Amino acid sequence: MPIIKSSFNGNKWIKNKHLETILPALFRKVNVHYKRQRLELADGDFMDIDWIQNNSNNLLILFHGLEGSSQSQYIKGFANYFSAQNFDICAVNFRSCSGENNRLITSYHSGKSDDIELIINYIESNYLYKNIALGGFSLGGNVLLKYLGENGDKILDKIKSAFAFSVPVDLAASSKTLSQTWNKVYMTRFLNSLNRKLIEKSILFPNQINIKGLEKITTFDDWDTRFTAKIHGFENAQHYYQQCNSLQFLDNIKIPTLLVNAQNDPFLAPTCFPNSIAKNHPYFHLETPQFGGHVGFAFDKINGNYYSELIASQFIKNNMIIN
Repeated sequence: MPIIKSSFNGNKWIKNKHLETILPALFRKVNVHYKRQRLELADGDFMDIDWIQNNSNNLLILFHGLEGSSQSQYIKGFANYFSAQNFDICAVNFRSCSGENNRLITSYHSGKSDDIELIINYIESNYLYKNIALGGFSLGGNVLLKYLGENGDKILDKIKSAFAFSVPVDLAASSKTLSQTWNKVYMTRFLNSLNRKLIEKSILFPNQINIKGLEKITTFDDWDTRFTAKIHGFENAQHYYQQCNSLQFLDNIKIPTLLVNAQNDPFLAPTCFPNSIAKNHPYFHLETPQFGGHVGFAFDKINGNYYSELIASQFIKNNMIIN
């Protein structure tokens, strides 16, 4: 029953997975007025979170994708849309993603679900929200789904539902997909951004990070083996992917959760469409529209509202009382 037949037919002007992915990222303009808060963490690091506060009883916490931030167009689109639906918004910037590199040698990664728990615990201790919803995109979606499955029925009662879009729930398979020639433009962009931060870190931690030959790395498998895995305590990229992919945690999700992955998403492997898990799951809902690209889902106008915002709003409203 939780497999949802999609009503999304794509953008009538764009029927190409790459254009559906790239055009919103480059040309969508969303004006958002955040108030930034820096959280000083017990480990000596910090995380920046950006707020839209309407004195609502309802809160939506948003988690961005790889090398994104609270300024990513899809985060701002959701922030504006849900703010108008009587939600406060907390747009989380993962470590090193708020415009300033973090202080520790470690950073964020696809499985760092303890940082989601850290944010939720902070909000629970300092705010009086009655209803909380969670939303994640791409890498942030994987971290979120992993968090939900890891915690099962131990999730805070105030967290009523969650949604995730364009999520590589099978990290190893998606890494291979992104290494294909037709995805080189995305891989190059991601690696250039990651490398800039790594070069800065290598100056702070010269005896722990060796960037020799960095420019020769062209795949996530190689980058993650040399840096992500080594820095964060994994044996290699495959061990990192195995431990952190959210696919293995979906069975244990215990709150209403929606995953929307477009069939033409250039980032996703076939194993990122877990129909067999959703088919008989009481909480995990899956929608796989034919179109949408990666974190796209534009209707006819790039600068209008998006299908992703509409379907997420409907799902949240169906699973929580909006005060």
